[in-house]
Amino acid sequence: MTEFFRPTRRGLLAGGAAMLAMPSISYGQSDVVKIGHLTPRTGFLGPLGEFAVNAATLAAEQINAAGGINGRKVEMLFEDSVNPQTASAKAERYIQRDKVACIVGEINSASALAIGQVVQREKILFINTGANSDALRGSDCRRYMFHTESQNSMMVRTAGRAILEQGLVRGKKYYALTADYAFGHDLLRVAKRFLGENGATVAGEDLVPTELTDFSPFLLKLRQARPDVVICNLAGAQITNFLKQYSEYGLRFPIAGFGFDTALAWGAGTGNFLGTWPVVWHHLVDTPSAKAFTAAFRAKAGKPPENQGWSDYTAMRVIAQSMNELKSIDATKVVEHLEKGAKFDVLKPREGYFRARDHQLMMEMYAITALPADKVQNQFDIFSSSAAIPGPSESLEAIASTPEENVCNFPS
Repeated sequence: MTEFFRPTRRGLLAGGAAMLAMPSISYGQSDVVKIGHLTPRTGFLGPLGEFAVNAATLAAEQINAAGGINGRKVEMLFEDSVNPQTASAKAERYIQRDKVACIVGEINSASALAIGQVVQREKILFINTGANSDALRGSDCRRYMFHTESQNSMMVRTAGRAILEQGLVRGKKYYALTADYAFGHDLLRVAKRFLGENGATVAGEDLVPTELTDFSPFLLKLRQARPDVVICNLAGAQITNFLKQYSEYGLRFPIAGFGFDTALAWGAGTGNFLGTWPVVWHHLVDTPSAKAFTAAFRAKAGKPPENQGWSDYTAMRVIAQSMNELKSIDATKVVEHLEKGAKFDVLKPREGYFRARDHQLMMEMYAITALPADKVQNQFDIFSSSAAIPGPSESLEAIASTPEENVCNFPS
């Protein structure tokens, strides 16, 4: 049994003392708690989906080793969500045929919205682990949908603090490249608000098709526009391809990204990772639970986890801890429990909690900056990190959207 699930005085880790004290039991088919996992395993988001699956599998194994959920074994069901229509259909099948206790996952914002509509109708818990759109916490919020992934406002303000300090915002011209789907459109809206409020002006902007692999036309535009900074609002394999080709073209304009996953930098290859980016977590976070997760994931997958893996792992821990504390898998009871401000070890210096008004996990984040090539020691440790943001004296809500910026009215 790993140290993740040792009981603490406050019962923060999955299961708590009561679960760990349970006698060993013989699991039968009727003694399982089914959790449905949905996330892209193919397409431009596929590389992230594999980290999500590996992390959720690891979490389930550790939960079961610690006694399961209320003495019942966790059984994971995995499906490739592919697109919003498929995500909706598979979510319905999970609930109606497989009788899952909850659904975990997703990365695509449009697919997360589709799943959110299903779980709201069926009154089943869904924890979104990868979709960032502010709208999912605002105009499209659902009472049975929670978010361990950060919203776009948190991503923009985290990276924004760093590039403000680097002198890349005030009085500067930016060129934005944005993924042409729901996530990208929402991120661009939030990014333009931040940049405009802080004195930056637009040198150019383009929407980029999600399956595009050749960035030559856009790189030529950048060379001609000569911006002070390139703002990268891309997603998935787009980022990997863009960084590779940016280096090949020999462009030297500073890069800053407002949406990011570290696996995409690893995929770009040695020497191709550039700029400053926000992450919800990274494998170098120095807390006991973060180190233990990183070691366990590395032993299982042969590489460190990245932020998407962290999110799915954290969601599983939240579910197990909550259901064990409640001694119930009832979705409505779990929703109410989370809305009351239950605290969780989220593998960072401070505990996290879900904000009642929009179900966003309130937590610290990090701004990472690419190391110079001569400082890179291996293929994974390729960046330096800021201290946790917000700082220890700030509210965890300091980087999140305000009620005025993002209104959520949960449907009945």
